Amino acid sequence: MFTGIISGVGRISDVQPLGPDGTHGKRLRIEPPAGYLDDVEPGDSIALNGACMTVTAFDKAAPWFTIDISAESLRLTAGLGQTGRVNLEKALRANDRLGGHLVSGHVDGLGEVTHFAPVGESWELRIRSPKEMGRFLAYKGSITVNGVSLTVNRVTDSDAGCEFSINLIPHTIQETTLGDLKPGSGVNLEIDLIARYVERMLSAGK
Repeated sequence: MFTGIISGVGRISDVQPLGPDGTHGKRLRIEPPAGYLDDVEPGDSIALNGACMTVTAFDKAAPWFTIDISAESLRLTAGLGQTGRVNLEKALRANDRLGGHLVSGHVDGLGEVTHFAPVGESWELRIRSPKEMGRFLAYKGSITVNGVSLTVNRVTDSDAGCEFSINLIPHTIQETTLGDLKPGSGVNLEIDLIARYVERMLSAGK
């Protein structure tokens, strides 16, 4: 379980295939900030761009750690199959502050950035989600984008999908990889956990 509050920005520095063809996954080597692995052990969970992964090996002094990601997870996520910057979050402890919202680390769908531009001191980010995710998006509701807990400012439904708008403050741009986005970028989306259960309760038995 996570909160969507990014605890560090790392970099995927190496990607190695785990087999000879596309049915196999990949082993990723990630370089986190200095000291990030001080309290990490093998088997711990760390979310990469919002996708929960398991630490398989690490070097705290270097520092680096590795994760193995399946071909199916690569197909259903964005930004994890190649080198580049990624948002990192360690799993939530029972006594931690819940600064964002409850996040499971399970990507529900891929979105596409349709607009990203400065507005005053902040930035407006618009994302088109798959149409079926639209029922989970609401004004002032929560959404996780590449692992970052964010608040929805506007929702517009259309035949092409559901477009929602988010305001990013300078701190979010500075402390996450969201500032790297541009129109056409793919992003990992996770719907609000409470919305998921509400939808199930309302639809059960229909």
